[in-house]
Amino acid sequence: MDLRRGLEQRQSEGQPIVVGLVGCGHMGSGMVHVMDRMAGMDVRIASDIAPARAIETFAALGVARDDIVVTDQVGVAEDALRAGRRVVTQNAVLLTQVPAVEAIVEATGLAEVGATVAWHAILNGKNIIMLNVETDVTVGVLLNRMARQAGVVYTVASGDEPGVCMGLYNFARTLGFDVVCIGKGKNNTIDFDATPDSCRAEALSRGMNPKMLAAFKDGSKTMVEMAAVSNATGFVADVPGMHGARVDVPELSKMLIPVADGGILSQRGCVEYSTGKVAPGVFAVITTDEPRVRVDMTFLAMGEGPYYALYRPYHLCNIETPLSVAEAVLNHEPTIVPQAMVSEVVAIAKRDLTPGEALGEVGEADYYNRIYSYAEAQALGGMPMGLTPGARVVAPVAKGQMLTWQNVAPDQTKFVYKLRQMQDAMLAAE
Repeated sequence: MDLRRGLEQRQSEGQPIVVGLVGCGHMGSGMVHVMDRMAGMDVRIASDIAPARAIETFAALGVARDDIVVTDQVGVAEDALRAGRRVVTQNAVLLTQVPAVEAIVEATGLAEVGATVAWHAILNGKNIIMLNVETDVTVGVLLNRMARQAGVVYTVASGDEPGVCMGLYNFARTLGFDVVCIGKGKNNTIDFDATPDSCRAEALSRGMNPKMLAAFKDGSKTMVEMAAVSNATGFVADVPGMHGARVDVPELSKMLIPVADGGILSQRGCVEYSTGKVAPGVFAVITTDEPRVRVDMTFLAMGEGPYYALYRPYHLCNIETPLSVAEAVLNHEPTIVPQAMVSEVVAIAKRDLTPGEALGEVGEADYYNRIYSYAEAQALGGMPMGLTPGARVVAPVAKGQMLTWQNVAPDQTKFVYKLRQMQDAMLAAE
């Protein structure tokens, strides 16, 4: 179904898609404003650990305070929605239990919350759209298989780099091209020492959370994003952490190709990032051995070949997320999902860690993330990044050393830990 027409039909029938949102931070609240201007869907219920943020999100749309119901009871929430009011709750799982909700967007960026919400959404027959790639690279294979069996959609959101990369990949493969490399631009070189304190002034000037900016600067976000692409496509990081070369758009098809052809890659089928003038765009380097297609690509100003770069100069993050909501509800299709554990994201110590310390969240002062092949991470005993927050150091870890099952103990009471154990058992049995 054409998404625009489908949404306009839902609007004309007075049956817009009822969307629930978990996490009213910068991304989540921004998405609410986008949906408010769209036909055929609306965020009617939102959850946040700080309910005031969800209330402020709705109030910024012009919703009167009397029309916002704060509750942790399913029945009260359902009654409020029937009456045309908005609902705010601290209990994220409540969104999965409200019958009227057709799709839930998870936008916390926290693996523990994302795993919990996605699990309950699937069990309650809700489509779940993840603006939370951290959860996806940790337990997404399990969640995707569960969703398919339950007849609902689990997907990472459009607008995030993984979803936009997947669009280029599908475009090229559908047309019969071979995809050699796929990736994103990063607008700065990695600063492995970035912390919320070192990023605070810049973050506040840009209206960002300092911890989030540090997670971008230390490379953690890039590693997670490209691992999601890897697990969806089967592509790999050519080296742990990827090359991260400074390559501008005109050189993508000359550098991100095999060494034998003058590039820097040891193989085809890689995920990468560039610190050249590529951000905020994404790219795919493609090729074909069909002579006539090569002639036409040259005629169409795509270069002399045999490698060509597809380049999308933007990704709109939360602004594009509603497209994944519509695709899931109207067409029952995901944007990007992990097919297998091809890559693992593992934490590396930012500083010397001592036994007894409890580790913080991604972007804080304890560790950054790096992508490895799943097989190599398993062989090295690397702990999945989604299990690192809240874990306790049990043996000295030097700065730059990998966090492993031998030197760090995860919090086994966390829900994401239990799901990861289930996923590991499922994959081991195959």
